Amino acid sequence: MTIKEFFSFRQNKYFWVNIIAMVVVVFVLLFVILKGLDIYTRHGEAVVVPDVKGMGVEEAEKVFRNHGLSCIVSDSSYVKTLPAGSILEYNPAAGQKVKEGRTIYITINALNIPLQTVPDVADNSSLRQAEARILAAGFKLAEIQYVAGEKDWVYGVKYKGRELSIGDKVPTGSVLTLLVGNGGELRQETDSLGLESTEEVAEPATPEKSASDESWF
Repeated sequence: MTIKEFFSFRQNKYFWVNIIAMVVVVFVLLFVILKGLDIYTRHGEAVVVPDVKGMGVEEAEKVFRNHGLSCIVSDSSYVKTLPAGSILEYNPAAGQKVKEGRTIYITINALNIPLQTVPDVADNSSLRQAEARILAAGFKLAEIQYVAGEKDWVYGVKYKGRELSIGDKVPTGSVLTLLVGNGGELRQETDSLGLESTEEVAEPATPEKSASDESWF
């Protein structure tokens, strides 16, 4: 068979047979490749993330495990109204579709109440200023305790009966007591014995007259 006869489309049937065979081979290869990718990537096999918000970590682990997922604690925060260790949020969130075996990263409520520095309001703030700063920091205020001093001037802060120093930390959201002046006079300092320091001047002794000095007259 000559070249002229091979390339004669109408007269040579081998050309069309080869073209069809190549097209079929290409389609078969594409099908096999795409099918292999679907199997490798588990295309179409999705798991819906369950809602575990508010649960404990152990309970949430069981729920995730039943859905073919795993979880890990990645962060913690503090919400006073929720139980310690309960789940606050997680990523991916509930309702999202993920692949089986996906790890869910969860944020839990802190197990211990975090400590927070009390604002420095002692001896540098009025009652109104101190109240505003204390409340803005997230603390609560108990009934005011009045002490001798300038009226409405804050002289200290107490927590559970103990007067705090600058930089002291207490649990977040604690109840604090302000020591506020009542307008009375400040107490005077006394010595270690609680006595006024006075000096008594001793009078000089008067010499007694001896019998020999008496006049005979």
